Amino acid sequence: MKRQTVFWAAFFATAAGIGFAAESSPPRPNIVIIFTDDQGYADVGKFGAEGFTTPNLDRMADEGAVFRNFHVAQPVCSASRCALLTGCYPNRLGIHGALSPKSKIGLSDQEVTLAQLLKSRGYATGMLGKWHLGDSPQFMPLRHGFDEYFGESVSVDMWPGHPDLITNLSPSLAAIKREYPNLPIWDGDKKFRDEMSIDDLNHLTTWYAERAVKFIEKNKDHPFFLYVAHNMPHVPLGVSEKFRGKSARGLYGDVIEEIDWSVGQILDALHRNGLDENTFVIFTSDNGPWLCYGNHAGSAKPLREGKGTNWEGGTREPCIMRWPGKIPAGADTWDMFMTIDLLPTIAKLVGAELPKSKIDGLDVWPIISRQPGAKNPHESYWFYYEVNQLQAVTTSDGQWKLQLPHTYRTMLGQKPGRDGVPGNYTNKKIETAELYDLVHDIGETTDVSAQHPEIVKQLEVEAGKARADLGDGLTKNPGPGRREPGRLAVNP
Repeated sequence: MKRQTVFWAAFFATAAGIGFAAESSPPRPNIVIIFTDDQGYADVGKFGAEGFTTPNLDRMADEGAVFRNFHVAQPVCSASRCALLTGCYPNRLGIHGALSPKSKIGLSDQEVTLAQLLKSRGYATGMLGKWHLGDSPQFMPLRHGFDEYFGESVSVDMWPGHPDLITNLSPSLAAIKREYPNLPIWDGDKKFRDEMSIDDLNHLTTWYAERAVKFIEKNKDHPFFLYVAHNMPHVPLGVSEKFRGKSARGLYGDVIEEIDWSVGQILDALHRNGLDENTFVIFTSDNGPWLCYGNHAGSAKPLREGKGTNWEGGTREPCIMRWPGKIPAGADTWDMFMTIDLLPTIAKLVGAELPKSKIDGLDVWPIISRQPGAKNPHESYWFYYEVNQLQAVTTSDGQWKLQLPHTYRTMLGQKPGRDGVPGNYTNKKIETAELYDLVHDIGETTDVSAQHPEIVKQLEVEAGKARADLGDGLTKNPGPGRREPGRLAVNP
C-alpha cells in the first residue's frame, strides 16, 4: 500500500510538472510582414526621409530595431518576392525579373512557402496586396498556403487604365491593352473587380490597412501570419483623399505617409488586442527606388543607383523589426542579412521543419535579437539579376563587395522623369571586377581592388561556388542546382 501511495504521489507530481511546463512555455508568435514596392532606402524617417514624415515607422523603430544593412535577393519585383517567401535565391526556382500577366510560369507548387510552413504549425494565414508570382489560378496565393487573399496579382503599372499611361503615353495605349487587357482585383479566388479603376488605385493602401485590422481581430485567439505586400509606392501612384496634398514632397510623399498610417493601424490593432508581446513584425521593401520616374520615385541616398541594379541602391532596403521583449528596443545595427534568411529564422522560432528541397537562407535570429557576439552564418551572399546573371558577391559581414563584369543601367547624367513619365536610362559596363569597402564607402564610389587583391581572390572563390551551384548566364555556366518554375498546364 505504501508503495502504491509513493507511486501515485510521484505520478501526480510529474503530471503537475508537465502541466506547469506546458502552461509556462511561450505561445507560438504571430508573424506580420509588411513589404512595400519600390520604396527607397532613404524613404523612412529613421533612414533620412526628406519632405515627409513616418511617425508610425519611427515609433516601431523605437520599440524595436533598425537594420541598416538588410538586403533583398534581387532588385526587382517577382524575384524579390520569391526569395522572401521561399528562403531561396529566386533564380534557383526559375523566377527571374517581373512576371507579366501573360507569363506561362509562376512559383512551383513543389516549393514550400512561408505560409505553408506556418500553416503546418497551425497558423491562420492571410495575404493582402501584390502577389506577382504568377497570375494564373494554379499559381495564386490560395494555392501556396494562404487562407485569405485580397489584392493584385501583378504590378499596377501593368494596368492599361493607369492615369500616367492615358495622360502621357496615349499612342501606345492600344498596344498595352492588347498585351494586358485588364487588371482585376482579387478577393480569394474570385474577382472583387473585373478591372481596377483610378478610384480603386487610390483606395488600395486604405483597403489593405482595413482588412489587415479585421484579419488580426478575427485571428487574435490563435497564431496567425499576415503578409501585407503594398502596391505603393510603385508607379502609378495612388493615394486616398485623406493624405493627398499633405506632404511637402508632393504625391510620392503623400503615398509614403499613407503607408506609414497603415503601419500604425496594424500596430494599434495588435496593441488593442493584447498581442504586442507575442507578435514579430517586419517592415521592409522589395527593391530600391525606380529612379527614372524622378519626382514619382523615392531616394536611395547615400547609396548608388536603384531598382534594377545590384549596386547597393537596388538591394539594400530600409528594414525595421519589432517584437517587444525579444528584440531590444531602440537597437540600431549594420549587421548584414537578407530576405532569404527570414524563412529559416521564423521556422526555428515556431518549431517548424525546413523544406526538404535545398534552400539558401540560414537562421539569423541571433543577429535580429542582438545576442552578444552574433555573427552571420553565411560565407557570402550572391547577387543575380536579368536571366541568371551573377553580377556581384559580398562577404556576409557586409564589408566587402565584388562587382563582377556586367552591364547595368544608370540615370547618372540623364534627365529624370516627372509626374509619372519616366526618363531614359543609359547603360554602362563594368569591364573588370571592382571591389568596394562598404564600411568606409557605402556609396560604392572607389574601386579598391588593387589595394586588396586577397579580398578579390576570396570573393572570386565565392563567385565560383555560386556558378557551380546556380550557374551564370554571363560566363555560360548552366548551374545544376536550379529547379524548374511552375508551368501552365497544357490541355491534351
